[in-house]
Amino acid sequence: MNIITYIFTSDHDRYEGVRPVNIYLLRLLYFLMAIGVATEAWSTILTHEGAWDRTRAVAWCIWAAYPTLGILGLLRPLQWLPLVILMIFYKTLWLFVVAYPLWRAGTLVGSPPEAMAHVFIIAPFIALIVPWKYVFRNFILRPMTNK
Repeated sequence: MNIITYIFTSDHDRYEGVRPVNIYLLRLLYFLMAIGVATEAWSTILTHEGAWDRTRAVAWCIWAAYPTLGILGLLRPLQWLPLVILMIFYKTLWLFVVAYPLWRAGTLVGSPPEAMAHVFIIAPFIALIVPWKYVFRNFILRPMTNK
């Protein structure tokens, strides 16, 4: 089997039916989250001086926590998918709640949210690498047990 066929074919034994390409892309995403989001968030937290605005503090702590936990996704990419789904959900929600109304009003360009909109706009595209069949089978449809 050549490499192209391998990465685009479901691997039932190793990755529970998820194509290796999804696994590699998820690992790349976890890595990028760690070097991008976590690095900036932890730098901001560790160098902050003075009292925090409570809302900004929550945002920076979340931005430090989820990609730091995502490092575990490098080892177990499928088990840490809820973090990816959280990221996709909150960023897409922010785009609809904050950026879209500003864009419709013609005031997004040059506004403080513009830079964040440029970063968050990729979130819906990240949803394309999520193995949704696996998510539904293992996180939604799986019967609950007392284990």
